[in-house]
Amino acid sequence: MTQPQITHLPSCEQPHATVLPPLQVSYVPGASAHALDTLLAQTDVLAVIGFGADAPATHADPRYLHVGLQPVDAPAPFEVWRGAGTVTTQRAGALRWAGDGDYTFGAIELDEAGHGDIEGAAQLAYRSLVEWLASSRTPHLLRIWNYLDAINLGDGDDERYRRFCSGRVAGMDGGFGDGYPAATGVGVRDGRRVLQVYWLAARRAGEALENPRQVSAWRYPRRYGPHAPGFARAMRAPTHSAQVYISGTAAIVGHASHHGEDFAAQLDETLTNIDSLLTAAQVEPCAPFGARCLFKAYLRRDVDLTAARALLQARLPADTALLLLRGDICRRELLVEIDGVQGV
Repeated sequence: MTQPQITHLPSCEQPHATVLPPLQVSYVPGASAHALDTLLAQTDVLAVIGFGADAPATHADPRYLHVGLQPVDAPAPFEVWRGAGTVTTQRAGALRWAGDGDYTFGAIELDEAGHGDIEGAAQLAYRSLVEWLASSRTPHLLRIWNYLDAINLGDGDDERYRRFCSGRVAGMDGGFGDGYPAATGVGVRDGRRVLQVYWLAARRAGEALENPRQVSAWRYPRRYGPHAPGFARAMRAPTHSAQVYISGTAAIVGHASHHGEDFAAQLDETLTNIDSLLTAAQVEPCAPFGARCLFKAYLRRDVDLTAARALLQARLPADTALLLLRGDICRRELLVEIDGVQGV
C-alpha cells in the first residue's frame, strides 16, 4: 500500500481550511455505574472507555465500551472523549458509533468462535470498518485500538498476533485511502476470545507520521510474520493546535527489539522513541514532551510495576495524565508499551 508523503508545517498552526477543533481527551475518576450515567448524560461526550473488573461491564448507550485490561491501580478512571457539538449515536449489527459532525467514535466486538478464529474475526472487523468509512461523513481514520486475548499464544506464524495481522490486511483490502492510521494492538487476559476494535475518525484527514529511529511497521521484514502490521507510528490530527495520536510504542529500534529482560532500559528506549516521534511531528516548540499529554502504559509483568511508577514519575511532568494497565505486548520479548495523545 502506498503511504502518503510526510510533510511538516513550520509551526503549531495548520492551514485554516483544514482545521477542526481538538478532541478533548481526559481521565475522569470514579469508575462506577452512577459516574458513568452522569458522563453519558452530557451531550458533548463522544465516548467513555472503562477498564478492568471495577468498571461497568456493559451499558445500553453505544458510547460506552468496556475493555478487559486490568488497571494496576484499581479502580481505573474512565477515559472520556469530548467533541465540540451535540453527539448522536447509531447501531448497525455489531457496529456502533457516535459522532458530533467533526469526529466519530466507532466500535465493533466479535466473538472469535463465530468467525472461525482470530484471523476470521479480524478480517470481518476490518471489512466492516472499511465499509462503514465508505458511507460515513467522517471517512478519515485517525486512530485505532485493537484488543485481543492471548496475543502471544502459538508458535511462529501460528501466533495469534500474526494471525490477527493477516486477518486485518485481508479485511482492509486496500480500503484505507488515507494510508494507515495510528494504532495499538495489545493482549488482554480475560479468556473471552472476543476481539475488540474501536476507532476515532474525522471529517478531515490527518497527517500520518513515522519515527526516524524505527522502520515503518508496514515495512517490517518477513521474519515478523506473513503480513506486516498495518499502522503508522502516529497521526497528527487536522486541528488548529498540535494534537498527535501516538501509536503503541515499545523498545524497537529499526525493526529489532532491544534490551532483552531489562525493563528500565526498555522503558527508557520507549520514551526516547516517543520523544523522537514528537520531534518529527514538530510538536516540541509548542509543548515539551509529556506536557498536555495523556498516556496509557501496558505492562507485561507485575514485578515491574514499582519500577514503572518510579521511572515514569521521574521522566514525565507531574501533571501528565497516566494510566497503568496489565497487558501483553505484540512481541513476547517486549515488557512495556505506551500509547497516548499529545495536545489534550
